[in-house]
Amino acid sequence: MCTRKRLGRASIVFAGLLALASGAHAQSSVTLYGLVDGGLLFLSKTQNASGGNGGRFIGFTDSGQVPSQFGLTGTEELGGGLAAEFRLESGIDIGNGGYNDSNGNFFGREAYLGLKGAFGEVKAGLQFSPFFNTLFALDPRGLSQFGSSLGIYVNNVAATGIFNANALSYESPLIEGFQGSVMFAPGGVAGNFPSGRQYSASLSWQWNGFTVSGALYDGNPGGSVVTTTPTNLGFDGRMIGVSWKYDKLTAKASFTNYKIAGSGMNNNVYGGGLDYFVMPDVDLNGGVWYVNNRNDSTDHSVLGALGASYFLSHRTTLYAQVGVVDNHGAENLGLSVGDVPTSLLAPPGKTVGAEIGMRHAF
Repeated sequence: MCTRKRLGRASIVFAGLLALASGAHAQSSVTLYGLVDGGLLFLSKTQNASGGNGGRFIGFTDSGQVPSQFGLTGTEELGGGLAAEFRLESGIDIGNGGYNDSNGNFFGREAYLGLKGAFGEVKAGLQFSPFFNTLFALDPRGLSQFGSSLGIYVNNVAATGIFNANALSYESPLIEGFQGSVMFAPGGVAGNFPSGRQYSASLSWQWNGFTVSGALYDGNPGGSVVTTTPTNLGFDGRMIGVSWKYDKLTAKASFTNYKIAGSGMNNNVYGGGLDYFVMPDVDLNGGVWYVNNRNDSTDHSVLGALGASYFLSHRTTLYAQVGVVDNHGAENLGLSVGDVPTSLLAPPGKTVGAEIGMRHAF
């Protein structure tokens, strides 16, 4: 009987040690997060169905500065510096409760799993391309939904290269100031491997507040992925730029080329601007971009915008933005990529816009 009791106690102790060891080597966490952004938008002109002036617009807009979204992210520590991860992220429209800023699916912004460690990070699933991540890094206005290089990107290729389905990617660790990233996404069409195939790569070098970045994107039209927002247009993208940060000031400049298959559009984009924290809770930024179609010099646009943000807390921000775009030829670049259908495009001539809003992170 005593022997049996001792064995029972030993089994309990052994099970407890296993549980402790398991907890020590496989700690995990799941986080719910999100951003909610909305405001009031004014546009002096909008483009109607025939390409002319559809009149001014004053009204509510979702995602005035950043995309409204929510998501789940999680990690599990596997030991030895290795961790498993996942992210599921959905764009939302706080104006009507629907989808926005995504490919139109429920978790249409990001949906991937991966591993990360000293070797870098590998991911599989729906994710942003290295080309789009570099665009974000080189935008002086934080890729604002109003008056930034995001509007130029979407005006050229919609959401292609932003939301990349069926993608496999690798990002290296920072080595002697260098960091690289590659992505490959097969189109998934049986018997037609090139259909919908997408790949992208980026490389950056950092030194003493100074960063040089470059990226490319190559995508074929087609593929088997079904989305309500175009994410499989054929285009070649090239980008190079620099940024410099000194104390509270950050300066950025970049060159981007979008060559869209079958459209006659081969747009060069030259841009740059500044971001400056006047006070810890007040941020000012501005940017200017010039767009020119290499295939037809009469097609060109100039976009300029200024923004101010006041941080009520580390989660809640008030903001104001003003901008102007001047279109010539076939260019129809707009000021906003929010949920207002007419705001994405602008007719020939000058269009002035302004926006005030609030965003909250959770």
